[in-house]
Amino acid sequence: MLGQMMTQPLLISTLITHAERYHSESEIFSVNTGGGVEETTWGQVAQNARRLASALGKLGLDAQARCGTIAWNNRRHLEIYFGAPGGGFVCHTINPRLFPEQLVYILNHAEDKVLFIDKTFVPLVAAVRDKLEHLEHIVLMEGSDSEAAEKLPGLIFYDDLIASGDPDYTWPEMDELTASSLCYTSGTTGNPKGVLYSHRSTVLHSFGVNMADSLGIAATDVVLPVVPMFHVNAWGSPYACAMSGARMVMPGPGLDGASLVGLLDKYKVTIALGVPTIWLGLLGEAKKIGSKLESLQRTVVGGSACPPSMITTFREEYGVDTIHAWGMTEMSPLGSVNQPLAKHRELPIEEQHRLRENQGRPVFGVELEILDDEGKPLPHDGVAQGDLVTRGHWILDSYFRSTTEETLSNGWFDTGDVATMDPDGYVTIKDRSKDIIKSGGEWISSVELENIAIAHPKLADAAVIGARHEKWDERPILVAVKAEGEDPSEAEILSIFDDKIAKWQIPDCVVFTDVLPRNATGKVLKRNLREAFGEVLIGQAS
Repeated sequence: MLGQMMTQPLLISTLITHAERYHSESEIFSVNTGGGVEETTWGQVAQNARRLASALGKLGLDAQARCGTIAWNNRRHLEIYFGAPGGGFVCHTINPRLFPEQLVYILNHAEDKVLFIDKTFVPLVAAVRDKLEHLEHIVLMEGSDSEAAEKLPGLIFYDDLIASGDPDYTWPEMDELTASSLCYTSGTTGNPKGVLYSHRSTVLHSFGVNMADSLGIAATDVVLPVVPMFHVNAWGSPYACAMSGARMVMPGPGLDGASLVGLLDKYKVTIALGVPTIWLGLLGEAKKIGSKLESLQRTVVGGSACPPSMITTFREEYGVDTIHAWGMTEMSPLGSVNQPLAKHRELPIEEQHRLRENQGRPVFGVELEILDDEGKPLPHDGVAQGDLVTRGHWILDSYFRSTTEETLSNGWFDTGDVATMDPDGYVTIKDRSKDIIKSGGEWISSVELENIAIAHPKLADAAVIGARHEKWDERPILVAVKAEGEDPSEAEILSIFDDKIAKWQIPDCVVFTDVLPRNATGKVLKRNLREAFGEVLIGQAS
């Protein structure tokens, strides 16, 4: 016997329709690429998204045609997020900081027919235009611009494009399993791989984001997604905000501490999302100018492990709750969120604070498990560590247009992380499987060492890698960036590890460098560090 309830497809167009119908006047504040802030509303975003969907159809695009974007976080990009998939096309966000060869590979592999670009990226696209095999239209996300048109003949202007669209366009009905969005992995090993999301997975992911035990975005919030819209759909925040009717602040290209503090204070931001490196800059600027970040209630930190010292600073100096979250492109990206259980309220305050330092527990819709080398589940005791695998409603099944590799094993996706899990499901990521250090047969977590090192007041940044060692196979070394105006010695830096970890886990040496290499999402490129410093211990066996 079947239930006797209505069924309606879970479509991205229903999210923007809801925002337009019930939150039409809620503001969107958007920093323009050329400067200045534009104020719009969910109602205007919805209207422009419909016009865009209509205009794309008039360009003669086939259903499911990929529409690429190389753009910052702004209101036009937000309109594309809804207009392209709502019209039956695929919104393909592209990381502009990849090597040009990787950009060409991605655009050709995805077979993008349309490419939306911010003016910042006109020279980049002009340089590779002749190598893009399937591209038919380039749209500048501005009004008319003769200078850009000269560099890119045939250029279409976004404002003209949507003006040609039908204001009375009706969103089409389609199967909820229809593809909606496409993101590529960062390609740190080999070519980037495409992850093709569906309307269903995206809407379900939005429910997962908005649960009170997750990020809990509500209509009363003002949300600042500092995480780029080209990185896993800004962690799904635009879709979640449309679902809840939350106001948004789109920061444009300026992600420096001064710009972000200015936006936070001016627009009374309550929730901000970004990677740890972003918050280091923000905290530094807030301290410098004396901002109290009065409106900010919580920060969501993901992309890499959040140093406990940063969580403490937010909590004790600004009264801001830091929500540690974890996920990846293949997971849409939400996997786990660190929110407390009722029983934790009875713990001493110091223990409550320590509990906030791990990656949290799975939200409904995601299953996580840790496996040994033979693929067997390990105990959830907070001690046993193994390969972290996942499955769920918004986890990928296979990579886009991939025919050469098996993605799943027994229905599980291997995240590539090494982790522990406690009886309540709280996950602690120990390391990426390729980054964890094996010294004399024992495992050392580079993440744990980094979390300790970054708290040193004379360091601005730090990373730990395994360097080759003639006796122990590998030993940890600390690659550090000195804080401005500081000149600490190696012994001074290493002293911070005393009494915090076993002595045999303390890094063998400190290598100072001017800056750590990072990708566009803020993750340290440890492969580059290993190439540069991986041999520094050779000849020093002891």
